[in-house]
Amino acid sequence: MGIGESSGLENMPEKTSKARELLDEFRTVAGNVGLLDTIIPPVLFLALNGWMSFQAAMVGSLGLAVLIAVLRLSRKQSLFYALAGMSSVGLAIALAYLLGRSEGYFLPDIVNSGLVIGLSVVSLTIHKPMVAWTSFLARRWPLDWYWHELVRPAYTEVTLAWIIFFALRLFWQVTLFRGNDIGQLALVNTLSGWPATIILLIVSYLYGTWRLANLGGPSVEEFRNHVPPPWQSQRRGF
Repeated sequence: MGIGESSGLENMPEKTSKARELLDEFRTVAGNVGLLDTIIPPVLFLALNGWMSFQAAMVGSLGLAVLIAVLRLSRKQSLFYALAGMSSVGLAIALAYLLGRSEGYFLPDIVNSGLVIGLSVVSLTIHKPMVAWTSFLARRWPLDWYWHELVRPAYTEVTLAWIIFFALRLFWQVTLFRGNDIGQLALVNTLSGWPATIILLIVSYLYGTWRLANLGGPSVEEFRNHVPPPWQSQRRGF
């Protein structure tokens, strides 16, 4: 290796720091919401429905949801998440039973995709992008900071990306639901659930922080302290 050539080792601390930053930020946003609540019960429902019966699938997935809730409580995690996970599975089972179709189990996820799209479109119409609201709820930064003319565009653009993602997800879900393809529907719901959402959050964060820096608006602290321009801009957190 000649003089001036790079081994790439000098970039390792920076990459490690960015990875740690992403992990910290994901924990901040996701809080105590676990993957068990959203991934394992549907998988068990699908397995029991195929191997045993519809009734066994309902009882098994609901029992698992209750077990996960008990585990959360035993670990002194939030009661809200324990009840939310159990309630979502209970609602899914109730819809499947009322419709008399196994696909009904996945109907709440389909409705949720539609709600996200609708809320996102409305938020852009009133110039209060939904991603800004989700960030505010997680971080409690000053709400007026999000509406600053050199901050809001970043949240608007990321909200548009969310609309595209959930629109594609909804189209896929509805197509499979109407086709009574429970196996494919379960696979799509699982892959486009937490795995895809984690990727969406990572991309949103990386683009959002880059966009905030390029917009040149105030950081949260500069906004709070009424610092006049030029600003350093928000470099971490979105």
